[in-house]
Amino acid sequence: MIYLDYNATTPLCESGREAMLPYLYEHFGNASSVHAAGREARSAIDDARDELAAFLDAKPHELIFTASGTEANNLAVLGLARASAARGRHLICSATEHHAVLHSFEYLAKNGFDVTWLRVDRNGIADLDQLAAAIRNDTTLVSVMSANNETGVLQPLAEVSSICRAHGVLLHSDMVQSFGKTNADLSLVDAASFAAHKFYGPKGAGFLYLRSGIPIEPILFGGAHENQRRPGTENVAAIAGMAAAAEWMMEKRGLEQKREATLRDQLWDSITAVAPDAQLNGSAEHRLANTLNVSFSGVSSETMLMALDLEGVCASSGSACMVGSVVASHVLLAMGFSRERASSAIRFSLGRQTTAEEIESAAAAIARVLTRVRRSQPQPVYAAG
Repeated sequence: MIYLDYNATTPLCESGREAMLPYLYEHFGNASSVHAAGREARSAIDDARDELAAFLDAKPHELIFTASGTEANNLAVLGLARASAARGRHLICSATEHHAVLHSFEYLAKNGFDVTWLRVDRNGIADLDQLAAAIRNDTTLVSVMSANNETGVLQPLAEVSSICRAHGVLLHSDMVQSFGKTNADLSLVDAASFAAHKFYGPKGAGFLYLRSGIPIEPILFGGAHENQRRPGTENVAAIAGMAAAAEWMMEKRGLEQKREATLRDQLWDSITAVAPDAQLNGSAEHRLANTLNVSFSGVSSETMLMALDLEGVCASSGSACMVGSVVASHVLLAMGFSRERASSAIRFSLGRQTTAEEIESAAAAIARVLTRVRRSQPQPVYAAG
């Protein structure tokens, strides 16, 4: 199997697994308990919080542990919007956000808030002029992701932050896909979301960075965990594994990103050699080193993915959360591409275990698939709209 879907999830690194094991067996206490077993669990959570805060140049109490990146995004959008509702109910959200963010804003739009959808250009870059013009006196929150999960496009967060700061508006950024791949500069934002399984940690763990002094309303109800901001018994093993994985991810980060960028470009060159009509989706300059999003004219994403799977190549049509869906990518549609192009896109995402030999084999498999599929498949018919 050649795994080229690291943006969907990553394998658990060895140091992450080792950090988790003690809390799956001998140290199984509830971190809210006052006895020795509980204190042991609480100590692990405190240590993990300190370690993650150090990596991010944040204060430990500014990190709120969650069960996923989705929950962190939901907490940020819903919690910040509701906490600031008395001051204003106008919100701004980029049109190419992950569905965890988009659907949160859509929910708020149906429940008394006014949402402006921020356009992007054909490179996937947010329209800064529209952002500046859209901010009103009652605008309280802007959300722009740092790196897109489908295209890998990097947003100009420094410029976005400058606009928000000038108007006194909170800025949230979904940093789930960028952590460990780019510099997470939290000085630019007021809140940011993270997920462990995107940086070789365990599934079931994430966290929200929330700048000191910013009020937020919880979206879950129960105990007083996480300083009364996120109730629920903490997943101690997953939190310990997340911190260990973050440390592992940071090791040799720069060299690894250069290596992955070289392999990514090697794959793109191989694709264009056999499919000159292949189209690169997203900025060629401002994107993650590991991500390549390509549209293959006349071949649907679903057909291409199934054929690649039979060849032993794992790829994606975009967000892993949309598995089983045949709808065109909302990201590519928002970028102004046709429904046909958006419905023929494949995302290849590389990782630490990807080798040059795998890229060569994957390129050969893509060539075989395209030859076979294009010979047998009639031209797809796309509905208007």
